[in-house]
Amino acid sequence: MSREPEGGATTRILLVGDQPLFRDGVRLALQGADGLSVVAEASSGAEVLDLLFRRSVKPDVVLVDLQMADRAGVDITRTILERSAGGPSPEPPHVVAISASPDDDLVVAVLRAGARGYLLKGVDAQELVRAIRIAADGGAVFSPPVAERMGAFFSAVHGIPAQAAFPELTNREREILALIARGMDNRLIASTLVLSHKTVRNHITSLFAKLRVTDRVAAAVRARDAGLG
Repeated sequence: MSREPEGGATTRILLVGDQPLFRDGVRLALQGADGLSVVAEASSGAEVLDLLFRRSVKPDVVLVDLQMADRAGVDITRTILERSAGGPSPEPPHVVAISASPDDDLVVAVLRAGARGYLLKGVDAQELVRAIRIAADGGAVFSPPVAERMGAFFSAVHGIPAQAAFPELTNREREILALIARGMDNRLIASTLVLSHKTVRNHITSLFAKLRVTDRVAAAVRARDAGLG
């Protein structure tokens, strides 16, 4: 059952998505929900920044559609949390991402950008209302399929066997090694971990030297033998 906001306070919501159909659907789903109010909508990163600094908006929760062109949703999430600290609100708003797919790379990228949760499109109105209220209180929210996939993903990346097998590697190098073992190229690794391509290359050069391997195949074999990835 959804918990009502304490003290009759209204949770202010900013909708971000470049498709009017998405924004219309969310607005309709939230219509009539006690204590929730859609105070503004944005279709681009520039509009988001403009609205964040308006005292008339001051969102508590920003719901971001990740199906925006050029993966703009991840960049917008990062920008909201980096820039909103200088706005009128005492603390940054909580960002909840919503997507049609529980894609591992996209989930990890947007969570690293600062999102508080990840919902799948098709979520019913009651669950959407509940998720927004949890996020407004500072909690984390995930659609069940996303939670299951992320549990498996992070177990692979941060597993104890990997730490025991590769004590010479840093935590970041172990993360990258796990993604190499999953078959990711440098571009996907950079996107997943929100790093520059140059930083990824430097880490890979370092871990190759520490593992005494000369290519990705050999590194992947070592990782999989240790139960990583």
